[in-house]
Order: sequence, then C-alpha cells, then structure tokens
Amino acid sequence: MPSLMPRQPVPALAVESLSGNGLQLRSGQAGNFSLVVFYRGYHCPLCRAYLTELNRLADDFGQRGVELLVLSSDTQERAQLAASEWSLGRLDLGYGLSIEQARAWGLYVSTGRGLTSTGVEEPALFSEPGIYLARPDLTLYWGSVQTMPFARPHFADMLGAIDFVLAKNYPARGEA
Repeated sequence: MPSLMPRQPVPALAVESLSGNGLQLRSGQAGNFSLVVFYRGYHCPLCRAYLTELNRLADDFGQRGVELLVLSSDTQERAQLAASEWSLGRLDLGYGLSIEQARAWGLYVSTGRGLTSTGVEEPALFSEPGIYLARPDLTLYWGSVQTMPFARPHFADMLGAIDFVLAKNYPARGEA
C-alpha cells in the first residue's frame, strides 16, 4: 500500500456526488487547502457522529479557505441515506470511490462482516477512514489514515491547527 508523502503530489481524485456536480480535486480550486475526508460509509455509526461535527463546522472551514471533499465507496443510494438521515445539508457527499482509488490514497480496506449495531449491512469491501489536507498545488500538507473507525482527529482541533499554520506559514512536515 503506497504511503503519501508531505510536499509530494496526491493521487488524482474524482467521484460522483449527491449534488450532481461531482467531487474532484483540482489544482488551484481551494483558497488555502482541500480537506479530503474519506469515511467508511452509511453503515458506520461513528461516521455519522464524525460527519455531523464536520457539517456543523463547514462554514468555519470555508472562512479559512478550506474546501471540503467528503466521500466513501458507498453507492448513490447509501450516500443519499447518510446525507438525509444524518442531516448533512452543508456537505456534498461523494460516492462510488473505488477500492483502487482508496488504495492509491493509502487507505486501509476492510471486508464486510454483515449487519452493524445499527442494523445496516456493511458493503463487501469498503475503505477505513482517512483525512488529508492538500495544498492548492495538490501536494500533501498533512494526513491521517486509520485501520479502525475509532479515535479520529477532531475537526475543531484541525481548525485551530489551520489557524496556526496560516498565521505562521508553517511548512509541511514528515517529508524526510
């Protein structure tokens, strides 16, 4: 599985989205950063809480020049269920992320294990969480990839970090 390196280009990314506009990571489209949030899918109750928090803070990210790209390998139907049942009106959920795309981004992939605690069937294969900040030139600034849905970075902490980074022109680290 490839590991993405700070200050190096991130893989291409384009998927369909619920708005019909699609989600695509393009050079120069974000003012300061693109925050790419890969979530497990509709079956994941922890994703519900996580994305609800991001939805609440979406305007705060926008005020800092951070574009949000939120996506999973879910089908359109499952993404629509997540958007409506989880009240994610400020997020345009991307769907149809292929397993190959997930692996290119260095995400871990899990095999479905049947019904979850919420009674929703896990897909046969799906990616585990990952979150990245990419610069407008499409190089990696920061990333976090997980093998489990637990203990993800907090969005409020990210906002504080982005404020610091922008104020101090702090460089990407971990490139050596």
